[in-house]
This record gives sequence, structure tokens and C-alpha cells, in this order.
Amino acid sequence: MTRAPATRTLLASALSVTALLATAGCSVEDEPRPRWFSASPSASGASPAVEQPAGSGAALTEAQARAALVTEADLGEPWGPTRGARTWRDGLLKATTEDRECQRLLDVLYTEEPFGAPEGPQATSALDDGDTDAQLRYRVAAHPPAEVDRTLDWMKSLPGRCGQFTAATPRGGVQGVEVRDLPLPPVGDARQALRVTLAGETEEGELTYLTMDLAAVRAGEETITLTHAGLDEVYAEATQRAVELGARRLAEIRKQGRAQI
Repeated sequence: MTRAPATRTLLASALSVTALLATAGCSVEDEPRPRWFSASPSASGASPAVEQPAGSGAALTEAQARAALVTEADLGEPWGPTRGARTWRDGLLKATTEDRECQRLLDVLYTEEPFGAPEGPQATSALDDGDTDAQLRYRVAAHPPAEVDRTLDWMKSLPGRCGQFTAATPRGGVQGVEVRDLPLPPVGDARQALRVTLAGETEEGELTYLTMDLAAVRAGEETITLTHAGLDEVYAEATQRAVELGARRLAEIRKQGRAQI
């Protein structure tokens, strides 16, 4: 038996993956609500207490950054402390593509650092959804506001620049990638979120469908960065709620810090 040429195999894989994205893709608004969801803040409702003015003073201390984190106590069941990184991180997110900006997006999804390494105090929490096996990583850190805004603008351009493309995994598989805007509550001074889906096949021919939310908020001198990903349901409402709760908490920590000066 002779093997099909690599080019033909790659093309067939790309076409099947594109079809998978077309059939599996649905709007964020159509996703079912998780059972733990109860009257969480609307993505369209503003809260004046959440707004954080730019140039609000010195950066947070490490203890303040830790106090500003979102934890399992905020999200409730089925969320709990993480049990470690999932195998899909290296198997699916370590992917390559030809377009420079789309490759930059893949790199950011893998490192979970859209703004690069923090320059000062920072804190991170990592949580697992016990029902769906999704993982959520939440970070509070300080970054130069001008650089943050440039990165947010870059993120905003990606649904148009990298709306659909293909990427190769380390083991030679092909994934169809789709990038969409994800609405966020109007918190902080600037914000942007994306929902990225990667559809492909394992070496055994089993379909894989990874969903990953990437959200970022600038609030004064600090940034909030969140990733929320999994191979099963990834609820946009969990991403939105965590961002709103976190921005509110960060504003309160900031207010307490100013009161103590």
C-alpha cells in the first residue's frame, strides 16, 4: 500500500478541520448557562464602582496584588484549585502558522502573557472546573499603560486579521483556528477579549475541539489577564464574571491603598 503525498494529506486535513469549525462554531450568546450561574453581572451593565482612573499612583504591592485575585471562593462550585497543566497545552497550543500576527497570537495563548513578563509585583491564581475540566488562570500585574493599550489594540484587530487560519501542531497535525471577539463588562480604563477555537484530530483520528478565552483589562497602573480554556464546555459567562469581580476587587484594593497613605 502506498501512502498519499504529504501535500494531499495536509490539504484534506485542513478542509476537514475547516468543516468542523463551520459546524461546531456557534455564537457566544447561544451557549448554555452553567448550573452554578446565578444572576451574574451582565456584560452590558456598567458599574461606576468598578471604574479605575488612570495614573492612580504607585503600583500595587505583592500582598495587594494577591488580595486582588479571583479565587474559587468567588466563582463557587464546581471551581477549585488547579491540579496542574493539562496535556493539551503542549499538544495543541504549541502550534505554528505562517502569518506573523497569527503566530504571535498562538504564542500568547501558550505563554498566557499578552503583555510579556511583569516588571513589578504580580500575583496569579489558577483554577479548575470540576465538571468540565476547563482551566482558568487569572493574573494581576503592573505594566506600562501605553504598552498595554497597544497590545489591546492589537488584540482588537485579530478577528479581522486572523479570523480563520490553519496551524500545525508539534506532531504534524493540522488545526483550524477561529478567532472572535468576546464581549466584556465595561470595567477598568480599557479592555479586550477574544474567544479562540482550535479544531483538529489526534494521531488516532479522534476529533479535538479546544476553546480558549483570552481577556485583558487595564485599570490604572495595573492589568488583569485571564485565560479560560478546555476541551469541553468553556462558559463565556465564567470569563465575564471573573473579569468583573476581579476589576471590582482591584478597584477596592486601590481605594484602600490610597486611604492608608
